[in-house]
Amino acid sequence: MKSLKLITLAFAMIFAIACKDSKKDSETKIKTENVTEQNSTEKRLSVSLYPKSGSNVEGTINFVEKNGFVTMVGTVKGLEEGQHAIHIHEKADCSSEDGSSSGGHWNPTGQPHGAWGDKAGYHKGDIGNITANANGRATVSKSTNEWCIGCGDETKDILGKAIIVHIGIDDLTSQPSGNAGARIGCAGIIK
Repeated sequence: MKSLKLITLAFAMIFAIACKDSKKDSETKIKTENVTEQNSTEKRLSVSLYPKSGSNVEGTINFVEKNGFVTMVGTVKGLEEGQHAIHIHEKADCSSEDGSSSGGHWNPTGQPHGAWGDKAGYHKGDIGNITANANGRATVSKSTNEWCIGCGDETKDILGKAIIVHIGIDDLTSQPSGNAGARIGCAGIIK
């Protein structure tokens, strides 16, 4: 009887540990799929945004690559009303409490920080600002041929990067990152 209790306890502990590890895995896995439609391949990627720096920020960012363009569409919740910077950062590492483990802005071409499309230069990760409503909800939408999903071109490939939402506004001029303040949300873009 005593050995049966010990065996039952051991299985319960193994099950609890397995569930805990499974939760960690599900927090970082990304859904990717290739969909072929009449001579066109579509790649899809979805990432979850998690809170950083003591915030309540969360959300989902979706990417679709089709015909040489990547479209980014997402929703961010838990923000203070107003504008917040959103960028792609150089490392898909959201392990630190303040999000600093994701490194700086993704800037594979060595340009100055600026508004997307600025002739003076901009980072490939310079998305800009999103605006949260009174309920703390904001949306982001961007489409570009300057990104790809898993193409292997280090100047375009967003895999291995992170999405960061900042507490403040990107002023689009301050170097090297727009003076946007603390990182309050992070999502690693990994395959």
